[in-house]
Amino acid sequence: MQKRWTIARADAQRIKELQEHLKIHSALCEILVQRGIDTFEKSKNFFRPQLTELHDPWLMKDMDKAVARIIKAIHAQEKVLVFGDYDVDGTTSVACMYQFMQLITPPNLVEFYIPHRYREGYGVSKMGIDFAKANGFSLIISLDCGIKSVELIQYARVLGIDFIVCDHHLPDAELPPAVAILNPKQVDCNYPYKELCGCGVGFKLIQALVKQLGMPQQTAYQFLDLTATAIAADIVPITGENRILAYYGLKKANENPCNGIKALQFLSGHTKELHITNLVFLIAPRVNAAGRMDDARKAVEMFIAKTYEEALSYAEMLHNDNDERKEADASITEEALHMLQQNEELQHRKTTVVYQPHWHKGVVGIVASRLTEHFYRPTIVLTQSGDYAAGSARSVAGFNLYEAIHACREHLLGYGGHFAAAGLTLETKNIQAFSDAFEKVVASQITDELLIPEIRIDAEISFANIKPGFYNILQQMEPFGPENMRPVFITKNVTDTGYSKIVKEQHLRLVLKEADVVMTGIFFRSAHYFPIVQQGPVDVVYTIDENEWNSSVSLQLKVMDIRASNG
Repeated sequence: MQKRWTIARADAQRIKELQEHLKIHSALCEILVQRGIDTFEKSKNFFRPQLTELHDPWLMKDMDKAVARIIKAIHAQEKVLVFGDYDVDGTTSVACMYQFMQLITPPNLVEFYIPHRYREGYGVSKMGIDFAKANGFSLIISLDCGIKSVELIQYARVLGIDFIVCDHHLPDAELPPAVAILNPKQVDCNYPYKELCGCGVGFKLIQALVKQLGMPQQTAYQFLDLTATAIAADIVPITGENRILAYYGLKKANENPCNGIKALQFLSGHTKELHITNLVFLIAPRVNAAGRMDDARKAVEMFIAKTYEEALSYAEMLHNDNDERKEADASITEEALHMLQQNEELQHRKTTVVYQPHWHKGVVGIVASRLTEHFYRPTIVLTQSGDYAAGSARSVAGFNLYEAIHACREHLLGYGGHFAAAGLTLETKNIQAFSDAFEKVVASQITDELLIPEIRIDAEISFANIKPGFYNILQQMEPFGPENMRPVFITKNVTDTGYSKIVKEQHLRLVLKEADVVMTGIFFRSAHYFPIVQQGPVDVVYTIDENEWNSSVSLQLKVMDIRASNG
């Protein structure tokens, strides 16, 4: 698929000034300036994150009320229920808060609750509140959910149950009647950093309680590995406070992880140092699979396990759920692709809407992502859910999917989501009408440019620049993630040495030359580019990583795209 190349630019004067301070390659200074790191002081904070730079938790609106209510519960020996969503952010939040509450109140007075994805749905549930009432809980701490649960929290209030809401989702105009709402995105919250995930908000509450109760700060820091896992999985910006939490969370995950992370790492076969990408691709799918295929409660049990053996037994369940998820995801993706390839009309649309009643509803969101990668257009995958059709939608970069679905609401029973992803429910008889309406809305709004995937390139360099010192500074820019992505480079007019070849029938092993410098590279699933490389010269877009072979380590290109040079 053709891709758009966009080369980022930065102010030349700022780059020059920063280079004078830092004495590093101008391309690295260019990348830093693009990311808003344009002074020596900002660079120092970026390259040397400090836990002392975390914001005071008391700056968050309602933090005083939340802490006071929890301390009141401790003194009165009330039962406290820690409630969280079934995804990575929710389960890690619950694991952190539950373990911390067990330190400050008798363990028998604290329980946790994860709603079942299919029986209860997303967020605070009536079943959860009824469970609290039936079992004598008078305080619920909700994490990664609750900000939109106005009626349910009112229902809890009528039953005599107080709520503390820790959430990071955008609040509506009407807020729930909780005793405290911790959410930096509230319009009147003066907390300096707005991009915390749910687990991050929970961590700030733990920090405040630690301070109030005169405990050592290290008590809160023991939960940093789980907080980093939530930051990675929830795809929040890795800037500011999130960067500090992720940096030290990864440090803990590598030096002294909780038993759950250790067990999942063992089962995934990963023996090297953990990076953010490992948390995203090794840890997160296995945790999410529990909620998709079965019950996410066991993910929390794994994270809070006191022994490695206990954690491993739960991790094996998650691992099996993930294998089952992968199987379902692969077979449904194949079936959906076949449906689209057999139907010429569907191939020429600006949208994809597919439905089969037997598809597993736990993986339709993943399948929607796979189809979006394949056809690169707004995509909806639907399946049967009870008497209705329900499914997930995914967008392409820059197109507001939620607004497009909102414009077709007359055909729907319900919908929710945001710019890039959404969920929806409708009657099966309305699928075709909705599909046609969605196509009409998207076709009238989306530009041809948005239907071509974009590669954002940070800087143009020559192969001569790719040296261990250069790579070492790149590594210090980790952890990578939204708003601090792994730098992407372009080198123009490079030629094949004659040693490039196709490996395993689908990948390209590249040996390229620019001037007198030769670099090797790997270009996955791109054997069809081989004739372009052979004809050369080519422009190549890539990230830089290390290749280990026979105990020797060398730098290599991880190629993202290639095209013939213009001259």
